[in-house]
Amino acid sequence: MQTSLGLIGLGVMGANLARNAARNGAVIAVYNRTTEKTDAFMAAHHSEGKFIGCKTIEELVQSLPAPRAIIVMVNAGAAVDAVIQDITPFLSAGDTLIDAGNSHFSDTQRRITELQAKGIHFLGMGVSGGEEGALLGPSMMPSGSYEAYTQLEPLLKKMAAKDGSGNKCVSYIGKGGAGHFVKMIHNGIEYGDMQLIAETYHLMKSVLKLSNTEIAETFQSWNRSRELKSFLIEITAQIFLKKDDMTQSDLIDVIKDEAKQKGTGKWTTQTALDLGVAASTMTAAVDARLMSSLKKLRMQAEKDIGVLDLKTVRLTAKALKDALFLSKICSYAQGFALIAEASRVNDWKIDLAETCRIWKGGCIIRSTLLKTFEEAFRKDPSIPNLLLSPEIISLFQARHTKWRKVVSAGALAGIPVPAMSASLAYFDSLRTGNLPQNLTQAQRDFFGAHTFERTDQSGTFHAQWMA
Repeated sequence: MQTSLGLIGLGVMGANLARNAARNGAVIAVYNRTTEKTDAFMAAHHSEGKFIGCKTIEELVQSLPAPRAIIVMVNAGAAVDAVIQDITPFLSAGDTLIDAGNSHFSDTQRRITELQAKGIHFLGMGVSGGEEGALLGPSMMPSGSYEAYTQLEPLLKKMAAKDGSGNKCVSYIGKGGAGHFVKMIHNGIEYGDMQLIAETYHLMKSVLKLSNTEIAETFQSWNRSRELKSFLIEITAQIFLKKDDMTQSDLIDVIKDEAKQKGTGKWTTQTALDLGVAASTMTAAVDARLMSSLKKLRMQAEKDIGVLDLKTVRLTAKALKDALFLSKICSYAQGFALIAEASRVNDWKIDLAETCRIWKGGCIIRSTLLKTFEEAFRKDPSIPNLLLSPEIISLFQARHTKWRKVVSAGALAGIPVPAMSASLAYFDSLRTGNLPQNLTQAQRDFFGAHTFERTDQSGTFHAQWMA
């Protein structure tokens, strides 16, 4: 077992991972580019375990017995490459670097190849759970050197969250950048889930005319249900009860409606396009954040366009619950379809059931639904889409009508529901054997001689469209 560990980067996540490892018996050597942060960390947390505060990268490496394992917890991109460049001269063959930040999977694959030539192991490890998860138990998604993973596995299992079934939320994902890819998709699903909840809130507030307290009570009730019990629903209920320390009013009402993003949602959409996999719910969520950033333009448009002749619609909280539930499943289905295709293209051999299992605790998208998804993938590991699981099919057959009413109600009331609409369109497109893209193909052949295929015979064809 790896009982000594180095950690570079003492931001909130890095500091909490170091504390987590120390609490689980490891000796932790820590280093930060700014010495003041290292000193502050040591002063605040030295009593929690065995820490070694280091002033330089060389000192950190020399403080660890070989073979060394060192976590890099800095901003994705150039900062990771800079740390690798600085530390490599002090490492020996057999040492391991672990990038536990939100790196792009292609960067991870490049770094694995570059360090492998020098005899140094590299793990790209997605970590989810936020600052609390990093300290108390995150979900971890490592990939790269399997040899390095086996050496670290006992410690990582101690550090990881429980999955609710007697195991821990960490597992070797696969070769190359598979771990960071799975974490990227995790974040894409997170974007979709958050947007779907936001749209539900918008309908509660604007159509059902619920107060913040009533909204909180509704989300609390939903979080006690088998369908929607999840971390994001839980914290949403808490948010609507929070008072503003400055005004004593509800804090939610004074938060500006401009959502920021760090890029993993955008990466998910870009990768979906590259792989040719539909990810409409997650893409709608990214678009919604972009639209939210146009605050000045939106305020002007609201003034210029004025009040429209909109319909008063009848809606129930039960219908909203079903719409959120089914839309959420579609978002997960798109994410798993992306993982499956990337795994096939890159020969990663990612186990989708195991991915569901390690997301059941610690991570931001943890949900009781993941147990259902895990069972579906264990029953049929080669199922082409989660929505084709018999149990999932029955859920949609029983509830789709209310879902349609909610999306229609949003449109009639002038309430934007882009992610719910995208989820519904995804479901309907998937279950439709004949789509109108035969016309698209005819148009492409008409103006560009791009050819088309026929339904009654094989081969490619071109028509002379002009008489």
